Amino acid sequence: MLNLIFSFDYHMKTKSALSFVSFIIVLTFSTLLYGQDNSKFVVVLDAGHGGRDSGTPGTKRYKSAEKDIALDVTLALGKLINRNLPNVKVLYTRTKDVYPTLNGRAVLANEKKADLFISIHCNAQPGGKGNAYGSETFVLGLHKNAANLEVAKRENSVIYQEENYEETYKDFNPNSTESILTLMLAQEDYLDHSIELANFIETEFKVTGKRKSRGVKQAGLYVLAYTYMPSVLVELGFLTNRREEDYLNSKKGKQIMTKSLFNAIKKYVNINYKQSTNTSIQNETPSDLSKESLIFEDIVFKVQVAASSRKLDPKPYNFKGLNEISRANEGSLYKYFYGNTSDYFEAKVLVEEAKAKGYQSSFVVAFKDGHQVKVAEVLKSKVN
Repeated sequence: MLNLIFSFDYHMKTKSALSFVSFIIVLTFSTLLYGQDNSKFVVVLDAGHGGRDSGTPGTKRYKSAEKDIALDVTLALGKLINRNLPNVKVLYTRTKDVYPTLNGRAVLANEKKADLFISIHCNAQPGGKGNAYGSETFVLGLHKNAANLEVAKRENSVIYQEENYEETYKDFNPNSTESILTLMLAQEDYLDHSIELANFIETEFKVTGKRKSRGVKQAGLYVLAYTYMPSVLVELGFLTNRREEDYLNSKKGKQIMTKSLFNAIKKYVNINYKQSTNTSIQNETPSDLSKESLIFEDIVFKVQVAASSRKLDPKPYNFKGLNEISRANEGSLYKYFYGNTSDYFEAKVLVEEAKAKGYQSSFVVAFKDGHQVKVAEVLKSKVN
C-alpha cells in the first residue's frame, strides 16, 4: 500500500466565507434529512479500496489483498442484515472489484440519505511487516498519536491516484488542525452516535470474536469527514501480522468478524431507530442493553424527559410513574430529568424506559461538576 506523505497546501484561513457557508448549508440540510422518520433505516456498507487500489498486500503470502477481504466481509455483512433486519435497507459503495473514488463513496451515502456509513478495511504496519495485531474502529477527529496519523495517511493516500484530485479534494487538508476541527464542529450532531457505534463494534470484536481490540480512535479520514451521518471506519486487523493475516483470510475468521459487525449494527439500530409509528424494530430489552457499560467517573448522565414553563413537583405522579426525577431552572424554563448514572449505556436504557412511558422525545444529557456539558465531548474523552 502506498505510504505517501501528504503535501496538500491548502490553508483554511484563506478560504472564502462563501465556501464555508455553503458547506454548512449542505450539512444542515443533511441533518434535517437524518432526523426524519423514514420507512427504513439505511446503512451504506463501504468495502475499502478496490480495482487498481489493492490496499495493503499484507505479507504477500496470499493472492488476496486488503480489497478482497474487505469486500468478502462487506457482502457477507449485507446478507446478514438483509436476512435478519427487515426494516434496514443495505446499500453498497461497491459489490465487485472496482474502485469508487473516496469522494464518490461519500457522495453516494449523502445522496441516499443514509443513517449509517461503515467503511471496512484491514490494517498494516509501515514497511509491510510487524507484530502489531488487533482491530481498531475510527471516528472523525484529530490524530492523537503517530500511529493514528499513519492510518490516515494510508487510507487517504489513494486520493493521489485519482484524476483531478487537486480540484476534487482542494478543501480537505488532513494535516491542518484547524481544518479537522472545522469538520468536527460541523458534524457535531453525528459524532456521539459515531462513537457509540464504534464502541459497540469494538466490544463485539472482543466478546463475540474473542479478538484483541485496540479500541476506538480518531483520525482525519476523508470518508468520515464528508459523510453527513454517523460514520466509522473499521480496521479488522493487521495483514502485516502473519497470524492475523491467516485468520482474516480464513472462512472462519471472516464469518466471526462479520457476525461481530452485524451484532454491533443490530444493537445500534435497535436502540436508535424508531419507525414513524414510534415503535422500535426488534427492540433490545433493558436487561439486554445493560450488558454494555461505558463509565465516566466525573460525569453524571440523566435523561431529559420534558421542558416547560410550569414548575412541577418532581414526583412520580407528575411523570407517569417515573422515579428519580430532578428539576433544573433555566430562566423562565424548567427542565425535568429522569435518572442519575455515570454509565452512558445505562443512560441509554433509561431513555428506553422513559419512551416506554410515553416520553418519545427524551434524550441523554451529561453534567460535570453540576454544569451541563455536551455528550459528544464526553464520549470523545474515551477515544484514543
